[in-house]
Amino acid sequence: MVWNLGPEALQKAISPLFLPAWRFYPQVDSTNDAALAWAWAGAPDGALVVAGEQTRGRGRRGRRWWSHPEAGLAFTIVARPLDGEEKAAARFTAWGAVALVEVLTALGVDAAVKWPNDVLLNGRKVAGVLAEAVWRGERLEAVVVGVGVNLAPQAVPPPEAVDFPAASVADGLGHAPARWDFLARVLTRLAWWRPRLRSEAFLRAWEARLAYRGQQVQAGEAQGMLLGLEADGGLRLQKGGAVQVIYALTGHLRPLS
Repeated sequence: MVWNLGPEALQKAISPLFLPAWRFYPQVDSTNDAALAWAWAGAPDGALVVAGEQTRGRGRRGRRWWSHPEAGLAFTIVARPLDGEEKAAARFTAWGAVALVEVLTALGVDAAVKWPNDVLLNGRKVAGVLAEAVWRGERLEAVVVGVGVNLAPQAVPPPEAVDFPAASVADGLGHAPARWDFLARVLTRLAWWRPRLRSEAFLRAWEARLAYRGQQVQAGEAQGMLLGLEADGGLRLQKGGAVQVIYALTGHLRPLS
């Protein structure tokens, strides 16, 4: 894979952010794969991998993430864990999702986090987040947090290729946002939340942005009213007088109504 400094517009958009290091790939299999290799090679905390196009992007459980040149945004951040963050692994996925929702909300659209790793706009999926860990024995060396966003309608996969309704940011805004400006906005929110990732404020921000909160949902095999989150990222569901905590899904989280 060959990386370079990228388009002038990208350099201009992210230069004020003082990133420790970054790489742009005109085309890459997966920004997460490139970031994982870089993390093993010593990439610093906050290092950024950006792609003009992904050819083999992936989501949770190995699902394919569609990528379209210029119509989508694909990037990955390398995070070196701070003290105690080994026990807060679920928050790295939420880190990307919350930052995206905040940017979309600031732009004036109705966005929410669909637990555990998707972002919805008006009830349709416009982005996904995939966090993957780098372990050295029992020590967590790094987490790479990949983000894929459908900016324009061309980035939306055909209906037969998805198992949850998809859309683009342009569907909510009426136009596609400038690609690198949107990236800079998300990176700014990521940087703001990074030292606060273990805080109660982050947990509350994540919980406040949950899709379907207070509604009856199905989460894998479980059903109930979505109440909120545990401190470790588990999803709390109430059915009758019992509260169940969900940590993994065999299928999508969906509203029952």
